[in-house]
Amino acid sequence: MKHLLLPGLLLAATPALAQKPANETEAVKRTIQTFFEGMRKGDSTMVRATLAPGAVFHTISTKGGQTQLRPENPASFVKMVGTPHKEVYDERITFDKILIDANLASVWTPYEFYVGSTFSHCGYNSFQLVKLADGWKIAHVIDTRRKEKCK
Repeated sequence: MKHLLLPGLLLAATPALAQKPANETEAVKRTIQTFFEGMRKGDSTMVRATLAPGAVFHTISTKGGQTQLRPENPASFVKMVGTPHKEVYDERITFDKILIDANLASVWTPYEFYVGSTFSHCGYNSFQLVKLADGWKIAHVIDTRRKEKCK
């Protein structure tokens, strides 16, 4: 009887182990990495697949000493990525902070942006992701952009 108890318990626990969610932090990172991989490859389908319906993009810049908040059209961004261009758009990020609560993730990533091998600008991205039926999707991106004080 004792010999049957352990295998029985292990079999009963197997479905629970199979249903254990994957590491959410890694899944969130993977979504953002796929977004930038798609941008580097010029693959608009890959980029679009990382975006939630109704995603919003903003950028913060300073002109004439005044801070400006500019909306950017995600559909225009996706089209720009997929339009053939000579140089690779290469945004090099590092993951600084990742916060997750239930189906919401907030991710802070410093970056440097290159067009081909030429430095363009740097700043920070703030991503807000939502976990939908098909995984983590980018709902909002807001970034800063500057050419100085990088790294």
